[in-house]
Amino acid sequence: MTATEVTGTTVADPKPRSVLRNGAVMAAGSIVSRATGFIRSAVVVAALGTGLRADGYNVANTVPNILYTLLIGGALNAVFVPELVRAAKNHADGGAAYTDRLLTVCTVGLLALTGLTVFAAPWIVAVYAPGYQGAQADVTVALARYCLPQILFYGLFTLLGQVLNARGRFGAMMWTPVLNNVVIIAVFGLYLGIAVGSDGTLAPAQARWLGWGTTAGIVVQTLALVPALRAAKFRWRPRFDWRGSGLTRPLRAAGWLVMLVLTNQIAYWVVTRLSTTIGQRAENMELAGGAGYTAYSYAYQLWVVPHGIVTVSLVTAMMPRMSRAAADNDLPGLRRDVSYALRTSAAVVVPAVALLFALAPWVMGAVYGYGATDDADIAVMAGMTMAFAPGLIAYSGQYVLSRAFYAMSDTRTPFLLNLVIAALNAGLSVAAYLLLPVRWAVTGMAGAYSVALFAGFAATAYVLHRRLGRGDAAGTPPVRSPALWAQLRLVVASVPAGLLGYLAARSCAGFGDFAAVGAGSFVLLLTVALLARPLRLREVSAVIAAGRGRLRRA
Repeated sequence: MTATEVTGTTVADPKPRSVLRNGAVMAAGSIVSRATGFIRSAVVVAALGTGLRADGYNVANTVPNILYTLLIGGALNAVFVPELVRAAKNHADGGAAYTDRLLTVCTVGLLALTGLTVFAAPWIVAVYAPGYQGAQADVTVALARYCLPQILFYGLFTLLGQVLNARGRFGAMMWTPVLNNVVIIAVFGLYLGIAVGSDGTLAPAQARWLGWGTTAGIVVQTLALVPALRAAKFRWRPRFDWRGSGLTRPLRAAGWLVMLVLTNQIAYWVVTRLSTTIGQRAENMELAGGAGYTAYSYAYQLWVVPHGIVTVSLVTAMMPRMSRAAADNDLPGLRRDVSYALRTSAAVVVPAVALLFALAPWVMGAVYGYGATDDADIAVMAGMTMAFAPGLIAYSGQYVLSRAFYAMSDTRTPFLLNLVIAALNAGLSVAAYLLLPVRWAVTGMAGAYSVALFAGFAATAYVLHRRLGRGDAAGTPPVRSPALWAQLRLVVASVPAGLLGYLAARSCAGFGDFAAVGAGSFVLLLTVALLARPLRLREVSAVIAAGRGRLRRA
């Protein structure tokens, strides 16, 4: 596959040998972003704890992300790159006018959506936290109004970042979130020096500081893309001549993605509503540890880190190439790309699952064990992390497979398949709420999500297999897929590795959480590396060889 030169506003198609390099650049940015994100989360937890005050802030700060993703964000992420690649191939100007029109129509939609949600903030908060009343409801609504303008900047960040990705410039979108984290660390660091009300609530001035400060982080993150856009020679010229410009196709595809995200958010709304209720019950019962929404949210944030660093970086680098193969009807090439992405991402994700499951108490203590967080809070979050952990394998795999459909401009099939995940997640979460004790109900919801993810992953793999033909070019059936067996061998290696890592961490626990995590991680990863050759873990061996090569060059 040849590369398309980046001239003016044309779209780049990375050469195969550049995929790993681009993925490494993004992974490095994601690692720094996640590391500063942990510091950010630790500062937020130290300032607010995991009780009702933290729940109010987290609901208000999460709502803009939920609504953005629900109404437009998912569509932008999945549709933009394939459409830009197709326009660059088919349009005489390399897709410049088409890109300007698509950016303009999306920005107009973002402005309208942001204004509407700010006005409707009280009703939105009531939907996600119906039990909030009095001062708790007032402060959450105020925080939401300060945070909801993030919708506009989330959207602009995604739009402009996807333009850069389509031009083969992948680093900026992964590195600029570091600036967002730095801003929020500074905001909450200053807040820690401000006296909190004697009753543990947020004063109006404090709520304004936290709300607007959080939004300022997203603004800085978005504006930081401008130098990279200029370096890519991209100049956006707003165009309103939308009629007959071919925008119907991406908007129709976006409609199915909105439906997909809607089903996800209905399930997430169920979890949010039930977990906030559980949090209030736990508070009323004076149970040790915050067992509600905040604990679930922070466990989720930690759980998704390996996926964000590895899978998202790799697939983002491969998406222009996959889209080019789909546009050329090169199904064997698309099959090879999907198999490669599954095997390569699993080489890191599966050991990471073992690490999160085996070392959860010490990992959570190292990341969140500060300030208002006590041992009981850590124990609750560790249990939720362990319940989440196995589902990461399916979550990562589902992400890869869905991007194959998006490369083929098919958003309808992923929507239908996602109904399996959403329905199971919501149904099993309700069962956990009804059947489990207050202390374990939200942990059960985390486990429910893992079960739902595996069911959806299996269904998606089967449908994509039928869509792309009978397995690989040699006609391999799904049950004998190289990607499937590679993942199974990784699981076989990771189980004893996790056990040995747990024993190592426990033996070093007396020296602190960081020592336990370091010892456990070293033993776990060493065990996986030693088993790589006998179990034919080629992708793990390739990662080790690449690391050795870099060390020698250094």
